Amino acid sequence: MVKKIIIPLIVVVAIIAAIQLFHKEKPFYDLKLEKLRQEYAIKPVPSVEHSKFKVLQADFETPQEVTEACLTCHTEVHKEIMGSSHWNWERIAYVEGRGIRAIGKKNLLNNFCIGSQTNEQACAKCHIGFGMNNDHFDFKNARNVDCMVCHDNSEEYQKGTSMAGYPDRSVNLSKVAQSVGQPTKNNCGACHFYSGGGNNVKHGDLEAALIATTRDVDVHMAANGLNMSCVDCHTAENHVMKGKLYSVSADNINRLNCEDCHTNMPHFNQMLNRHTAKVACQTCHIPTYAKENATKMEWNWSDAGKLKDGEPYMENDSLGNHTYMSIKGSFKWARNIQPDYLWFNGTADHYMMGDTIEEIPVQMNKLFGAHDDPNSKIIPVKIHVGDQIYDKKYNILIQPKLFAEEKGDSAYWKDFDWDQASEAGMNRLGYPYSGEYGFVRTEMYWPVNHMVAPKEQSVSCAECHTRSSGRLEKLTGFYLPGRDNNPILDGIGRWLIILALGGVIVHAAIRIFYSLSNKEYETEIIDYENQNNQKQ
Repeated sequence: MVKKIIIPLIVVVAIIAAIQLFHKEKPFYDLKLEKLRQEYAIKPVPSVEHSKFKVLQADFETPQEVTEACLTCHTEVHKEIMGSSHWNWERIAYVEGRGIRAIGKKNLLNNFCIGSQTNEQACAKCHIGFGMNNDHFDFKNARNVDCMVCHDNSEEYQKGTSMAGYPDRSVNLSKVAQSVGQPTKNNCGACHFYSGGGNNVKHGDLEAALIATTRDVDVHMAANGLNMSCVDCHTAENHVMKGKLYSVSADNINRLNCEDCHTNMPHFNQMLNRHTAKVACQTCHIPTYAKENATKMEWNWSDAGKLKDGEPYMENDSLGNHTYMSIKGSFKWARNIQPDYLWFNGTADHYMMGDTIEEIPVQMNKLFGAHDDPNSKIIPVKIHVGDQIYDKKYNILIQPKLFAEEKGDSAYWKDFDWDQASEAGMNRLGYPYSGEYGFVRTEMYWPVNHMVAPKEQSVSCAECHTRSSGRLEKLTGFYLPGRDNNPILDGIGRWLIILALGGVIVHAAIRIFYSLSNKEYETEIIDYENQNNQKQ
């Protein structure tokens, strides 16, 4: 009886195993994805040849003359640009706990070059205007709008170093004016790739390699793939770009999300689709950042000021990255980095000038979010740490004056005197300075949104759902299957397994016992019948 059950069962299991082993799934195509690929593979063809416009064939002596020429056709565009955050370096936003505030690069601090205030002439290299050399820049003067920095397609336009936003003197303004078109990766990258003083310094996921890269680095911008430009995703309405950087932004408005193109159900696997309710696409699809060139992970201003023979100097690592600069201090770099992870709902707070230091490390930007918040998702971030100068008496961060063209103007990068630089900077901003300074640890969070890997390289389930050393090991406050355990539930589960196995064993034993008993009973009956037959 037992053999009659076990043998067919073994045969069935073997057949199922063989089918699974040799069965190959038929290839399928994600039609939604194919439609997107087709859409972005078709590059727009300009309908206007600017080199044929007579007004652009002049010998321009100043960049303002180019702007005036642009406005003869694009008569109202300057109003759109002058209403954008690229121009104003600030947005009006609601900040939790602070109310309506105007915040942006114009007035916020960071733990890289600290801040633009008092240093406008140097920082304006990444402003879309001309002539920002102090805090008296006229934001209402349309002549100072720089059309070329975003629309030059000749790849020859560049801002001059510490020239208050004016183009480098080598730029042929006439050639550039006749070569304008839709913004390219070069246009956007001139500022966003090199922010913080060098390639990939700040973001970690935005760098010059993206101009001509492969799918392993970024599936969207790969030259051997769709070769998408920044503006394919960061579209604009009235020159207001979609998307925002949370080092200088606070509200959950006009954000750019992967779901805008891919929807919130991009997978055929419904289990994966359920993840999108609490896990951002980037979390699984950007397993590492800084894939090509290293990014700064630590900046220590307290080490600045060392001189050799009375002159500033710098030291580099084997890859050419600065590990020390007299004017800025010491740095630590890394590449191919696994992100950290946070809950984020699209809103943030920032350290604002004059805020009392209440926690160390000081949070330069605090990303809000929690597991219980229905608007929050797990996102990948780069965490940049370091130290920067603060006032010991007033317990506030200091905005020092860093830049000047000549020595003797209290700028730290020329005179290497923290006391003078602090006094000059705080006086300009209207804040007190006690004369007692020190250095305090700070942290800053940079969401990782670029360098999307091919799907074959996406984060595997086991990298998060594991007992120890998983990607989400530090993200607590919620139950993660495979990582977390509950003693009561685990105990109940163990006993249920034991009882189930015990039930199977007892059931099998009873069946075997009755089977053997039936055989003995059948044997006795046969013997009895044989005996009766013999007597007859």
